[in-house]
Amino acid sequence: MLDLSRLSSVGEAIRDTIVTHKANVALIEAERHRENGRWTYRELREHAERFGALLQSHGFAPGDRCAILMQNQAKWIFSGLGAFWAGAVLVPLDYKLTPAEQLALVAHAKPRVLVTEFSRWQDLQKEPDQEALETVLVLVTEAPEGAELGRALRWEQDPGARLRYVEPSREDVACIVYSSGTSGTAKGCMLTHENYLEQAQILGRLFPIEEDDRYFSVLPTNHAIDFMVGFIMPLLFGAAIVHQRTLRPQFLRASMKKYGITHMALVPTILKNLEKRIRERLDELPEWQRRTVDSLTKVNEWVTARKPRHEVSRWLLKPIHDVLGGKLRLVFAGGTFIDRSLAQFFYDLGIPVVIGYGLTEASTVIAVNDLKPFRAETVGRPVPGVQVEIRNPNEAGIGEVWVKGPTVMKGYLDAPELTAETIVDGWLRTGDLGHLDVSGHLRLVGRSKNMIVTEGGKNIYPEDIESTFDDLPDCEELCVFAASYIWTGAANRGETAFDDALVIVVRPSTGEEPSSALLEELRSRNRKLADFKRLAGYVVWTEEFPATASLKIKRNLLAEALRKLDRSRAVHPI
Repeated sequence: MLDLSRLSSVGEAIRDTIVTHKANVALIEAERHRENGRWTYRELREHAERFGALLQSHGFAPGDRCAILMQNQAKWIFSGLGAFWAGAVLVPLDYKLTPAEQLALVAHAKPRVLVTEFSRWQDLQKEPDQEALETVLVLVTEAPEGAELGRALRWEQDPGARLRYVEPSREDVACIVYSSGTSGTAKGCMLTHENYLEQAQILGRLFPIEEDDRYFSVLPTNHAIDFMVGFIMPLLFGAAIVHQRTLRPQFLRASMKKYGITHMALVPTILKNLEKRIRERLDELPEWQRRTVDSLTKVNEWVTARKPRHEVSRWLLKPIHDVLGGKLRLVFAGGTFIDRSLAQFFYDLGIPVVIGYGLTEASTVIAVNDLKPFRAETVGRPVPGVQVEIRNPNEAGIGEVWVKGPTVMKGYLDAPELTAETIVDGWLRTGDLGHLDVSGHLRLVGRSKNMIVTEGGKNIYPEDIESTFDDLPDCEELCVFAASYIWTGAANRGETAFDDALVIVVRPSTGEEPSSALLEELRSRNRKLADFKRLAGYVVWTEEFPATASLKIKRNLLAEALRKLDRSRAVHPI
C-alpha cells in the first residue's frame, strides 16, 4: 500500500521510486506515427538532475518560482522534476492561451525562470509589452542551431556543476496552478507538497498502478488532473508515461495500440470521439455478429455488476477492446459534467470510466466513484480524509458544496480577500450545487453562478438541461442560456436572473445549418422536459466555443460573442 506520510516533498517521493525502478521505462514520446524517444528512470534522473543544476548555476534559490510553458513532452517532466529537486515552486502555464494571456500570468506569478519551446518563445517576443520578462531567465528548448534567441538561453546547455538537492517541507508551496474556471479570471492556486502527497496517497490506494502499466498523457500536463494522474502518480509506481502532442482520434487509437495503454485521463469531448469510433465499428459488423456482441455485452454487464473484471471483459469483447489498444483498464474522467449514458456505455463494454469531481483548489479530486459498484449518475463518495457538506440546501436538498481536508489549497497568490471569501474556517466554498444521496454519493446539478431563477420562482440549472441533449446527432457542442442573460447581461455572478425564455446554442457538425436529424431530436427531447425547463428556441453558432484547458465552456465569453447577434434573427423557435 502506498505510504507517503513520512516524506516531505513531491520531489523526494519521486526520487525514492527512481532508485527502485531505475531500469524501467519512464517516458515515451510519440508524435503521430513516429516515436521521438524513450527514457528509463535512470535516464530521467540524469536529465532532471542536469536541469536542476542548470537552474542553480544561474543563481536559482530554494523557493524561487519556475514557470513551464510547453506542450506535453518528456522535457516537461525533466524540467518539472529537476525544478522540484532544486527546491523550486513550479508554475505550470497553459500552452493553449494566447501569448498575451501567458505574459499576463508570468507578470502575476513573477517566476525567476521561464522554460518554453522555441516556437512559443518566438510568439512571446512578438508581443509589444515585454515588461513581464525583464527579470525572468528564459530557457528555450529545441532551438535550431544558430537561431537568434535574444535574451534567452538554451535549455540544453551544460550547467558545469552537479545538482545540490533541496528538500522543502510538506507545508511549503509546491505549485502555483492557475485556475480560470469558466469565469475567465485567472487565479493562482497555491498548492503545497502536503496537498499533493495526500492526494497521491488517496488515489494510489483507491486505484493502484502496476510498474508495467502505461499511462497515456493526453490532457495538458499543466492541468491539475494530468499533473496528478499523468505526472506524479505513474512515477510513484514505476510505470511509464506516454506523451503525444496531437489529439486527433486516429493517432490516439494508434498509439494506444502501439504502446499498450492501460490508463488515461480524458474529458468528455474525447470520450465521445472514442465512443463514436466504437459505434462505427459495431455498425460495420454483419447482423449476426452484432447480435453476438449485444449478447456478450449483456453477459459482461452481469459479470461486472459489482466491480470491474478487466480480463473477463477483454476476453468476452476482444474486438471492441482492440479498437482502444486491447489493454485499456481505466479511464479517469473529469473537468466537466459527464453524461451518464456515455460513462455507462464504456462500463458495459468492460472499460470503466472513473467519474470524479474536483477543483484545482482541492488538488484535483474531492469525490470519486470507486467502481464498487459503478454508478454513472453520481460523482462518487468523498475520498478518504476529505469532508463534504451541503450548505444552505433548498427544499430539494440542493445547496452549495463545501469541502474540508488535507488537499485544500493554501490560498490564492497575492489575493488575501479572495482567499478569505473562498476558504472560510478551513472550508473551501466550491461554487458548485449538489446534494448527497442516502448512500453518501455526491450528485451535482450545476454551478451556483449559472443558476437561473424563473419568474415563477423555479430554479433551473443549465448543466442539468444540457445533459438531456448531450448526444444530439450532428452536433459538436451545445450550451443553454437564459435569453435575457445573453441580450441584456442582467445575470451576473451573485445576482438572480429572471428568465423569459431558455435557448440552446448549438454548433452543428454539418456546417452553417443544423441537420433535420438534429432539429427533430432536439424537439423530441424538449417536449419531454418539464414545462419550466423547456427551451423556447435555438441559436446556431459555427465557431468553436471558448473553453478552458479541460474543455469546460467559458459561458461568459460565449455570451459576450452571442450578444453581437440580432436576437430577433438569431433565435429560431423550437
